Amino acid sequence: MFRLANPNRFMQWSGQILPWCAIATVLLLGAGLYLALFIAPPDYQQGESVRIMYVHVPSAYMATTIYGLMAAASAVALIWRHPVADIAAREAAPLGAGFTLLCLVSGSLWGKPMWGTWWVWDARLTSVLVLFFLYLGYIALINAFDEPTRGARAGAILALVGVVNLPIIKFSVDWWNTLHQPASIFRLGGPTIAPAMLWPLAIMAFGFTFLFVTLWLMRIRSALMAAKLRALRLQQAA
Repeated sequence: MFRLANPNRFMQWSGQILPWCAIATVLLLGAGLYLALFIAPPDYQQGESVRIMYVHVPSAYMATTIYGLMAAASAVALIWRHPVADIAAREAAPLGAGFTLLCLVSGSLWGKPMWGTWWVWDARLTSVLVLFFLYLGYIALINAFDEPTRGARAGAILALVGVVNLPIIKFSVDWWNTLHQPASIFRLGGPTIAPAMLWPLAIMAFGFTFLFVTLWLMRIRSALMAAKLRALRLQQAA
């Protein structure tokens, strides 16, 4: 972690793995979409609408995972003044907000045929909506100060405070009586999804993960290059 605090070293490391991440993204998403749309069987109750699951579940997984990564990077930036960690947290936020929005929209599309309505104030849905607002609040806060350091520090504190929402999202279906179904993959008794549906879902989850890593590295690299250009311009002006 501390070796990557050097921006030049991070650029070298990320440049080596970025092409492989991009290739993995294309292959996994291509295979996952093909299996999900053409090979996986329809559900005996939900019919063809169950195929929304192959987008909804991975996007929900990414929404919470990215926030956890953003909070961890914020903690590293606050405690050790890690320069790349600060940028990593900032560049993860828009991606996390995008995956959270995709989760909410796909869940709404799935909920209409299953529940008869686009939205209910269910504990799981409401806590994910709060997560979306946390992302937006973080993005707004880091850009609300003229001094970038103050904005980054305020945003890091908000990210760490918002971590309390992650276990609420995870266990809301167990703590309260909700319309949202309980855990069907990561559970003590093992997955309750048939293997014909579980494998496409797992491939899509890995595809979404590599998609995030690819976009995240690209955004961090762009931010580092922009910072270097600003420093060179200031040096020339001086």
